[in-house]
Amino acid sequence: MIKLRSKKFYRAISFKFGNKGGVDHNNIQKVTIGEVKWELRPGGMLVQKRENGGDSSVGEEMITIRVSTVSKWHDISIEATSTFGELKMVLSLVTNLEAKEQRILFKGKEREDKEYLHMVGVRDKDKVLLLQDPAIKEKKLHGLASTTPCRTISV
Repeated sequence: MIKLRSKKFYRAISFKFGNKGGVDHNNIQKVTIGEVKWELRPGGMLVQKRENGGDSSVGEEMITIRVSTVSKWHDISIEATSTFGELKMVLSLVTNLEAKEQRILFKGKEREDKEYLHMVGVRDKDKVLLLQDPAIKEKKLHGLASTTPCRTISV
């Protein structure tokens, strides 16, 4: 088993001074930009530590999505790793449309309920379009127009 010692790795930029054809190692100066922090993942891989400014994991990151309907828009805060189905459930509380009546478009494509927001590329302050499903809208209109009960006539 290999034990890793705590070493400091630095990013450096080298500058060459003078107009000589060869490299003069006496005139090369290193400028330290910042310390690179490393972490050891559970699988044993050594990777550069993420700089997300807190101890929160990726699953706890909250994003704000602007949902635009035909006449209104809503700002919804939701976890970045949520699905579009979970977004529809939140929108059903705000818009009074059931989840099955909603169609969500992002980047010009209708998204399925099982797709994850972060996998599709939804980020903080992105815009999502919410439309009512036209087939269900038409069924509602037909249902409201025929208020008389249907009677079966047999001959």
